[in-house]
Amino acid sequence: ETTFAAKAIAYGMPGLRVDGNDFLAVYAATEWAAERARTNNGSTLIELFTYRASGHSTSDDPTRYRPEDEAAHWPLGDPLERLKAHLIALKEWSEEQHTALVEELTEAVKAAAKQAEAVGTLGQSKPNVREMFEDVFKEPDWRVLEQRREMGV
Repeated sequence: ETTFAAKAIAYGMPGLRVDGNDFLAVYAATEWAAERARTNNGSTLIELFTYRASGHSTSDDPTRYRPEDEAAHWPLGDPLERLKAHLIALKEWSEEQHTALVEELTEAVKAAAKQAEAVGTLGQSKPNVREMFEDVFKEPDWRVLEQRREMGV
């Protein structure tokens, strides 16, 4: 299998393959590529190799197609825990700051979810189904037309 980076090299574009679960590696690669672009040295392809620890969605059960403990065996572990430990070691972060941030973000997510769940409830109307077909294609192709017909819109 040919990687994106190998294809980019074939077209004369430098490419990097980076651990997409390593924030510092992603940041460094992006900074390098941005500097190349700013100095008129061309574009850079960055292929981020990553691992999705959770299912694709809440309806997906990844234990049906991979071992239940697979995420625990991913090299270097959880990227957020790695970054947190690194910042604490540099004395740029602390467990107390982390706990406070988690609490703040948890509340923000709960508030956003509550706001989102209010659409279509509590007397508010749901968006018109017709709207989901808008701005998908400049000119709707046969699939969109068929889906509209199936939805009766």
